[in-house]
Amino acid sequence: MPSFFSSPGDIKNASLTGLALVAGLLAGCAVAPTSALSPTPPRDIPKVVALSGPEFVPVVRYGRYTLVELVPQPAQRDLLLQVIDVSVPSAFNANVGDALRHVLMRTGYQLCHTPETVSLYALPLPAAHFRFGPLLLRDALLMLVGPAWDLSVDDANRKVCFDRHVATEHIHDVIAGQTGGGVLSPAKNAQSVTGNESPPRKQ
Repeated sequence: MPSFFSSPGDIKNASLTGLALVAGLLAGCAVAPTSALSPTPPRDIPKVVALSGPEFVPVVRYGRYTLVELVPQPAQRDLLLQVIDVSVPSAFNANVGDALRHVLMRTGYQLCHTPETVSLYALPLPAAHFRFGPLLLRDALLMLVGPAWDLSVDDANRKVCFDRHVATEHIHDVIAGQTGGGVLSPAKNAQSVTGNESPPRKQ
């Protein structure tokens, strides 16, 4: 049998090479299971939150970048929310009734006439009320008549009416002496007025 090694040194080198290969294989087998069995760190999974979508609003495209909602404006639903800017002509001596009729022009409302509003409409218009705005129509009407009157609206006939405020009627009756059938003394008068709380104003 022929010999593949020419000297004892070759045999030693071959043995060392074989040992190195065996050691490398053993090291690979020892490391591989460790990496395979190492636990995977937990990942942060983002939470999916179901958001309720907004109410559907129909739109129509105007031009290239404009979308217009197909719903009426708040002032179109409630005419008292109209924004007005008023300048009452100062050429004549206007009264409160003239200013109210001027404000209600082209608003869709008409002024309601009752026996108790005759004196209100005949009052002279203050200089501060000849020009005002922009204001909501409701606020402008309440400003013109003052806190002694409550605003009421007849939506069926589109009429704006005014009723005397309840607290104001009570004070007027106490001062006139109509509550007790005669003239009240100042002390009793003051007690009657201050002892009654005003109810909430109608809007």
